[in-house]
This record gives sequence, structure tokens and C-alpha cells, in this order.
Amino acid sequence: MQNIQTVLLALAIFTVTVVFYLKGFLTNFRMAQGGLRAVDYEVFGRVQGVFFRKFTNDKANSLGLRGWVKNTRDQTVKGQMEGDASDISDMKNWLQETGSPMSRIDKVVFNNERPVDQFSFENFKVSH
Repeated sequence: MQNIQTVLLALAIFTVTVVFYLKGFLTNFRMAQGGLRAVDYEVFGRVQGVFFRKFTNDKANSLGLRGWVKNTRDQTVKGQMEGDASDISDMKNWLQETGSPMSRIDKVVFNNERPVDQFSFENFKVSH
């Protein structure tokens, strides 16, 4: 019985090690391929008081993006995002076309889009 427990523990440690290794490998692979991008954005319309930041956070996390989103004093939503070029493109489309169910998106401005060598954020979050 003790041998089975030892084998299962070793297998669990091995699995965790492989997962962390692959996660780091994929991040480094994306950076080596030049696919890691960053972009700033601002969303205009009815985007405050309609859970826009929550839905933006959920969507960005589902795409594996990193960055932040926050309300502004000008009644807009502003943020930065980093990630794979195709995921950035998907998020840009989502910000322009979808948003939260009760929002009304009048305009989205993207600027300072650039390639980056590495992530500057650990995750995507709502800022205050």
C-alpha cells in the first residue's frame, strides 16, 4: 500500500512539474515568435454601471490576457492588455462589438499598440 502511495505522490509531483514547465515554455515560445503584443484602449458609450469592467475582466481572463481595466472620471472605461496577437485581436473585437449585455458601445480607441518581449502584468484585473 505504501508503494502505491509513493508512486501516486511521485506522479502528482511529476504532473505539476510538467504543467509549470509547459506554461513557461509556451510563454517563451510566444515571445520568441514575436506574437506577444500590448495595447492601450478606451471605451466610450454607456459603459459604467453596466458591469462592463466585470465582463471585460472575464473575457480577458478567458483569452489568457494580462493587464487591467478601470472606470474613468469621464464616464469611459480604460485599460491595457497584453497577450498573444490573435487573442489581442479577439479582445479588440469583443470590446468594439459585444461588451457587457447592458452596455452601449459608441466608440473604442486603441493606441500605443506594440510588440513586447515579456509580460509586465501577472494577470488581468479590475483596477480602481
